[in-house]
Amino acid sequence: MHDSMCPKFDKAMQLISKRWTGLIIHQLLNGPKRFCNIESAMPISGRLLSERLKELEQERIVRRDVYPETPVRIEYSLTGKGLALGPLFKELEHWSHEWIELDEADFPEAIVAEDRV
Repeated sequence: MHDSMCPKFDKAMQLISKRWTGLIIHQLLNGPKRFCNIESAMPISGRLLSERLKELEQERIVRRDVYPETPVRIEYSLTGKGLALGPLFKELEHWSHEWIELDEADFPEAIVAEDRV
C-alpha cells in the first residue's frame, strides 16, 4: 500500500466529482438520452451540459450518436467504460439513502417549488 494517493484514483475522483458530471452519468445509466432530455432532468445550462458531455466523450465514458434524420437526432449513451461505473453509482446511491439527510437548502429552487404545488 502506498502512503500517497494513487494518481489514477485521484484522476477518477476529479472527473466524477466535477459539478454535474455524476448526475449526467447517473441519467445515462438508465439508457441513451437526447440532449434536451438530460437538460430537462436537471437544472443545468445548455452550455455547461454540452461542456460536460464533451469532457465525458473525450474520456470515452459517453458516446455521441448522430442519426441522419430530419431533423437530425443526436443521442448520448454510456460506453463500456461508462457502464462499468454502474455498480459504483448503485452503491453510492444506497450509501446516500442510508447516511445523507437533506433539507430544503439542498434542493434547487425549481425542484422545491415543484414539490409545493
